[in-house]
Amino acid sequence: MSPQGAAEVGTELPSLTVTLRREDLVRYAGASGDFNPIHWSDRMAAALGLPGVIAHGMLTMASAARVVTDWLDDPADLVEYGVRFTKPVVVPDDDKGATVTFSAKVDKVADGLAEIDITAIAGEDKVLGRARAVVRVP
Repeated sequence: MSPQGAAEVGTELPSLTVTLRREDLVRYAGASGDFNPIHWSDRMAAALGLPGVIAHGMLTMASAARVVTDWLDDPADLVEYGVRFTKPVVVPDDDKGATVTFSAKVDKVADGLAEIDITAIAGEDKVLGRARAVVRVP
């Protein structure tokens, strides 16, 4: 159940803005065991044709899920979640980092479940596609 009561089609969840800096990528790499140099080395990212160091896809995906779990009374009501990665989140080596804004809207409600579409924007780019969560609702 959401803090606002029963979910209805068209309900917009509060948006969430996350700033990712290189130091966040290093901490995430340590915690997850993903030490791929494209997440910290400009030289390696460029050698592989990337526009710069990019955020871990799973870090971006987990951040997107927060827009839903922050809205729920109980995060355990999230029963299904998936995304497709459409564009990388480029994280510059500066104090500003990269800002990703997540928004979400209830698309369908039936049989005690709500389907929620999530949008993730970094700069001008939509960085996740088919980002969708299914949650239990009253």
